Amino acid sequence: MTTASVMVCTWRGARGEVLEETEAALTLGRQASSALGGDLDWLVVGPMPDEGPEIAQRQGVTALEHIEDPKLAGGQADAFVEALAQYCAERAPRLVLFSQGFDTRLVAPRLAGRLGSGVVMNAVGIDATADGPLRVTASAYGGDTRVVYELADGGTCIVSLLANAVLQERVEGGASPSVRTVSVDLSSVEERIRVIEAARTEGPRLEDAEIIVAGGRGLASPDNYKLVEQLAETLGGLAGASRPLVDEGWVDSSHQVGLTGKITRPGLYIAAGISGASQHMAGCAAAKSIAAINTDPDAAIFRYARYGVVGDCIEILPELIRAAKQGS
Repeated sequence: MTTASVMVCTWRGARGEVLEETEAALTLGRQASSALGGDLDWLVVGPMPDEGPEIAQRQGVTALEHIEDPKLAGGQADAFVEALAQYCAERAPRLVLFSQGFDTRLVAPRLAGRLGSGVVMNAVGIDATADGPLRVTASAYGGDTRVVYELADGGTCIVSLLANAVLQERVEGGASPSVRTVSVDLSSVEERIRVIEAARTEGPRLEDAEIIVAGGRGLASPDNYKLVEQLAETLGGLAGASRPLVDEGWVDSSHQVGLTGKITRPGLYIAAGISGASQHMAGCAAAKSIAAINTDPDAAIFRYARYGVVGDCIEILPELIRAAKQGS
């Protein structure tokens, strides 16, 4: 068995689908493995998706592997960490690459601690060479700047890729990957945290939306959030929110845009009553166009916006909804 230089680890989404971020992680993994002169393995934790071999082939994956065990079915962190630690002990990859999400924030640092490895979260790029240390570029200070970490040569490095940081690229005429099941022993794992009720999401994901209308404190009242939802629906997009609205219980966390929420890359992002704090902008700065509505002409959001309206979003949103309906 050959040793992989890069292992991309993913698990299926809450609805059993292969998440779109998976191919972006595989693209970055392929680039890193090529620079390191080794193989690219894709490890799927949980049932093997039907489209797995096809995705692996178009991403240049050498080996498609999966770990399946009843203790992994509930998405519990202790079982995931133990399974991945056993895998890494057997294969000793140079780089383990994750797509960053809620579960990854729990698993990646703990896996690094178990392996005694360096770990970088919020990564946006990797510079790898066969005879030198890995250099990982990451988002820092709420997305205000970039920092480059140099990971010492030798041993396994853990990197978590920020969502929408890398655009997926496919290879033409890739070879079919080998497919195998990896065996792990999780009999001794006892979860220390019990999930009473798992979060369930339905419908399209905010990360995939082409149009997002997001609301912030400027809405003044939870009742006014319906204006954000109505405009988003009229435009064929999705409704988002800044973190304060989630913290105050106006909307659930699936709508949160920002460093601790969803990282989006829409064609149009309309920010209504959002000041433009760096933590929020980390989740929407990659939008092709940002349109901002704020009563404060000096609000930070206007530094990022292509279009800006100084005014009360509670008065302006109904007019935008009316105009959008007339134009549809």
